[in-house]
Amino acid sequence: MKHIFGPVNSRRLGRSLGVDLFSEKVCNLNCIYCEVGPTVTLTCQRAEYVPTAGIIAEIDAYCGDQNRLAAVDVVTVTASGEPSLHSGFGVILAHLKKVAGKPIAVLTNGTTLGDVGVRQELQLADIVIPSLDSARSEGFRKVDRPAACLDLAGIIEGLIRFSREYRGQLWLEILFVRGLNESEEEVAALAEVIGRMRLDRVQLNTVARPPLESFARPVRHRRLEEIAARFREIRPDLVVDLLADAPADSEKEQPRAGADRGSDSPGRLEEIVHMVQRRPCTAADISRVFQMGGPEQVEQLLEPLVRAGRIRRQRHDDRIYYH
Repeated sequence: MKHIFGPVNSRRLGRSLGVDLFSEKVCNLNCIYCEVGPTVTLTCQRAEYVPTAGIIAEIDAYCGDQNRLAAVDVVTVTASGEPSLHSGFGVILAHLKKVAGKPIAVLTNGTTLGDVGVRQELQLADIVIPSLDSARSEGFRKVDRPAACLDLAGIIEGLIRFSREYRGQLWLEILFVRGLNESEEEVAALAEVIGRMRLDRVQLNTVARPPLESFARPVRHRRLEEIAARFREIRPDLVVDLLADAPADSEKEQPRAGADRGSDSPGRLEEIVHMVQRRPCTAADISRVFQMGGPEQVEQLLEPLVRAGRIRRQRHDDRIYYH
C-alpha cells in the first residue's frame, strides 16, 4: 500500500495506523528539523495532489481485514507535508469515521486553521495535534521557513479560533531547536498564545531523529523542563508533556514467536521502504513494527537495498537510522 503504513508504536497514540495523503512532500513550510526531507511543492494551494478515490480504496482494503484492524489503537491522518492541503481531506476523514471504527487523530502544522472549511472538516477528528514552533516572526522564519503566502498573525488567530470551536481532544505540539526558538522572548510569546487557547495538553518536543538541516540541534532536557514549568504557571489546569523525554526505542525488544514469517517477501520490503520514506527508523523500530526477528535480521534484510541505493543509513547521535 502506498498511503497506508504501520501500525507503528507512537509515543503518544499507542498502535497508530498512518494514512499519508501525499506521494511526495507537499507543504507550506520547509522546517529545518523535518525528518521527511525537503519540501518538494512549497505551496498554500489546496488541491487533489493524490486521487482521493485511490486513498479511500486503500483504506477500505485495510479496514476490510478485521484481524489487522484489531491491532490498531488509533488511525492517524498525516502526510509527507501538511495533510489539510489535500482538497479531499474532509472526504477522507468522513470515510475513516464510517469504516475504521477507531479514534481518528490528525497531525497538522496548524497553518491552515484560518480557513473555515478546514476547521469544519477537522471537527470529524477525535484528536487534533497542531504545531506552533514560534509565535514570533523571527523564530518562525528561522525554524519553519514558511511559504511567502503565510502570515504568522493569521496562523495564530486561526489556532485560537479553532481551539474554541473544536470539541475533541486538542494537543498543541511545540518543537524547540537549540539557539533558535528557546529564548525567553520566544517562550513568553508562546505562553501568551497558549493562554488564549482552549487546550487539553501541550507537548514539548525537540530534534530527535536525523533532521533536514544538520545545524538543527536538540534543546537540552533541563531547558525543556524550565519551559514546561513556565507553561504550567500560566495554565495550572493544563497537562504539559515532554515528548523528548519518552523512553528510547528498545534495541533488545523481541517480537512475538513466529512473527517474522514472510518478513523477506517483496511486499514486506516495499512496506519497509515506504515507511522509512516518511520517517527515519532504526532497525529496532522496523523490527517492532513488522514483528520481525530482531534488529540483526532487519540489517541483513535491508543490506541489498542499501547497496542498491534505494535506502541509506545515517548515524545521528549514537544511533543508526535508515532513510
